[in-house]
Amino acid sequence: MDFGIKGKVAVITGADSGIGRATAKLLADEGVKVALIDKTDEKLDAAVNELKKVGEAIGVQADLRSLDDIEAAKNKVVDQYGQVDILVNCAGITGATGDFLETSDDDWLETLEVDLMAAVRLCRTFIPLMRETGWGRVVLITSEDAVQPYTDEMPYCAAKAGVLNFAKNLSKAYAEDGVLVNSVAPAFIATPMTDAMMEQRAEKTGTDVDGAIASFLDQKRPHLALKRRGKAQEVAAVIAFLCSQQSSFVVGANYRVDGGSVASIGL
Repeated sequence: MDFGIKGKVAVITGADSGIGRATAKLLADEGVKVALIDKTDEKLDAAVNELKKVGEAIGVQADLRSLDDIEAAKNKVVDQYGQVDILVNCAGITGATGDFLETSDDDWLETLEVDLMAAVRLCRTFIPLMRETGWGRVVLITSEDAVQPYTDEMPYCAAKAGVLNFAKNLSKAYAEDGVLVNSVAPAFIATPMTDAMMEQRAEKTGTDVDGAIASFLDQKRPHLALKRRGKAQEVAAVIAFLCSQQSSFVVGANYRVDGGSVASIGL
């Protein structure tokens, strides 16, 4: 399938690993010029060097909690490529977990700041560039948690529900300008974030990581029909479609890439 986006410019956050890195690789394979944004240094450089083997890529360090950092990142991308056509926000944290009554205001605010407000800042910064040219794609990463509550992950669930609603609102606001906004909802994907979760679970339960994954699937994700962690590349494939010309009639959708983990038939 020809995605029809060769020569487009994509900004991808959380791009030094996991879903962000897999998405950057897939878009680069399609001839997209990619700007990878993350807080890291060595891991970001490694990701950029990998992508340069197949296409054009730059790395930009930025803290997405800072509007100044995001503005500086935009300026660097525009100076390099002249335009931004695609925004994919993969950056996020699990945030505080545990008993709701033991979760502080600061715990909540940290999660909302990274998982929701970073998306707000990024879209406010980059969508105007797409409106100028009359063509754009925005993909925001939500989660199964946006529609399926987990009582030990309340800040994350609330933040991702906010991103889901935010994406739908944006899709209504800017579709007529040629900027198509959609979201993708992964569940239990093999990324550094879930690696850390499983390592902690293994330590707590006195087992190895494989045992922790198996018990997590059995106890915490009983509806995940495929009974395994997803792959970052499996999520990236859906994201890449939503970034393409082939998705020209897809607006305000939330694509689940969750192995069947969400039990309902709703969003």
